[in-house]
Amino acid sequence: MKSTDKLIVFDFDSTLMNGETIDILAKAHNVHKQVEQITHKAMNGELDFYESLKSRVALLQELSLQKALDIAHNLPLMSGAKQCIKAFKNANYKAVCFSGGFHIATDHFAKILGLDASFANILHHKDGILTGQVGGEMMFSDSKGQMLQRLQNLLHITPSDTIVVGDGANDLSMFKYADTRIAFCAKEVLKKEATLIIDTQDLTQIPKALHIPISH
Repeated sequence: MKSTDKLIVFDFDSTLMNGETIDILAKAHNVHKQVEQITHKAMNGELDFYESLKSRVALLQELSLQKALDIAHNLPLMSGAKQCIKAFKNANYKAVCFSGGFHIATDHFAKILGLDASFANILHHKDGILTGQVGGEMMFSDSKGQMLQRLQNLLHITPSDTIVVGDGANDLSMFKYADTRIAFCAKEVLKKEATLIIDTQDLTQIPKALHIPISH
């Protein structure tokens, strides 16, 4: 079975969105400093992603779900996000998002950006209040790599027809399964494995660098 489709996978936090969802939620809950320290260690690969995710989400306990939703639906998109995704969709790519963050943000922006799917984690809540617990498909440091392999098998897409875009250590696992690996405003740990490095906060630089036309 032959497919004409190609696949591009974007990280969400600090890639499609300008910032880290959990840091923004933490700021609203007055636990920003504690969460930021853990995020920093995790993104630099100094801390296991699963442990860091659980400890950070635990600090969000007692935050109202409605407040979390309001914040998640009003996050700032990275410059050029819509044009970038549109360019790849026009060039026959399936465009998806893999996030160690949360569905309350990624599902909302998947619709706005025209993504084909979003994979992320779920903030557990009870009676309209976050419990500080988390579950989902992007909980571990190798989750993105495993999910990418599943999608490639499902869609009959090879690594040579796969592009991945990310900024932090938890994007490393998906870099293994794509021939085009883009480090976008990324940590050194990811730049070392990239085939293309973009240090400008403008996602239209990606289709430009790959000679994919951008329609305005």
